[in-house]
Amino acid sequence: MEIIFGLLVLLAATRVFAEGAVRFHLPPSVGELLAGVCLAGLILAVGERFPILEKVGDSTELSLIAEAGIFFLVLQAGIDMKPKDIARASRSSFFVALGGALLPLFGGIGIGFLIFPESDLKLAQCFFVGVVLSITSIPATVKVLEEQGLMNTRFGQTIVAAAIFDDIFGLFLLAVLTTLIKSGSVPGLTEILWMAGQVALFFAITVPLGAHVYPHVSARLQSLQLASVEFSTVMVVALAYGLLAELLGLHWVMGAFMAGIFFEPERVGSRAYNEIRLVIVGITGGVLGPLFFASIGLEVEIGALAAVPVLVAVLFAVALAGKLAGSGLPALMEGFRPREAAIIGTGMSARGAVELVVISIALKAGLFADTETSVVSALIATTLLATLTTSVLLRFLVSGQSTDGSG
Repeated sequence: MEIIFGLLVLLAATRVFAEGAVRFHLPPSVGELLAGVCLAGLILAVGERFPILEKVGDSTELSLIAEAGIFFLVLQAGIDMKPKDIARASRSSFFVALGGALLPLFGGIGIGFLIFPESDLKLAQCFFVGVVLSITSIPATVKVLEEQGLMNTRFGQTIVAAAIFDDIFGLFLLAVLTTLIKSGSVPGLTEILWMAGQVALFFAITVPLGAHVYPHVSARLQSLQLASVEFSTVMVVALAYGLLAELLGLHWVMGAFMAGIFFEPERVGSRAYNEIRLVIVGITGGVLGPLFFASIGLEVEIGALAAVPVLVAVLFAVALAGKLAGSGLPALMEGFRPREAAIIGTGMSARGAVELVVISIALKAGLFADTETSVVSALIATTLLATLTTSVLLRFLVSGQSTDGSG
């Protein structure tokens, strides 16, 4: 009864808010996250009078379902990203991504050292803030560029390619964060080399399997003409890669991501790719993704958030300025005009699913005590504000770019 009620409330709320977000030209995930925040406020206001509503925010079963959303979100991100696109990415895209990741990363770490009390987890907490601020989510940016017919411009392609590199940086930073949470101390040279060796071994195993073995298995399964068999194969590969990542001391999301990357039409066939992608997008976008975003919104402590408006403002400023300068300046150095560099820096400022996955992982790992929930709430608020601001600012810049006919 409680689980059914919880699923009903969360799915209905996320659908309504997602539709509202789309009408305001925002990603559906923004609306789904807002749905969770609003439900958190509603539970705070009337939860004592309606115990069944209060249990929605505390349901272990719903939390497990939401965690499955992480798996499918990362798997879909890998499916939507093609190795050939990574190979084609130019030098300018690499430096745009690197600058856009490092500047907010160090800015977030600096903020962490100022706000967190001394503890064994302080370094991991500081690094966590930096990682969350350093990540880019490209879907909202791509949507704006497509609407203006600018996806095929040089700066449009640079943004997309840079976002690919940014995701790869994000995975590596997540591996570092996982290590910091486990050890609670700065890794020495030996630990860094060991971690780099684990990452290298993971790629050394998964890349050849994905490139050469999986296509042969998929080709044999295609003769059965059963989408269910092909779907289960993708799931087995993703889970196996995730288990391998865990055995090597990394986080399982790297496994799901790598399984998705090598699931592409050239390797598994167009029919299998289209059918399975449709299933995964449906499961992710229709059920598990919204539940995950809503569950993150439910983590927002409304009272704690109201108590730290200055922290939200500082995090937002570092998140936006770090991307604008970190990605925009390398773009200028690579020969882009000022408006194009501003579009690139702004486009790299959008936030979305990946940083919320990182927040969820940190919460599950016990990185924050109850007294530090205001920081998590502030980071979630920063994600919302950055996405809203990026969408508005990008539309203004891109409209000017379209009007002057440059690019």
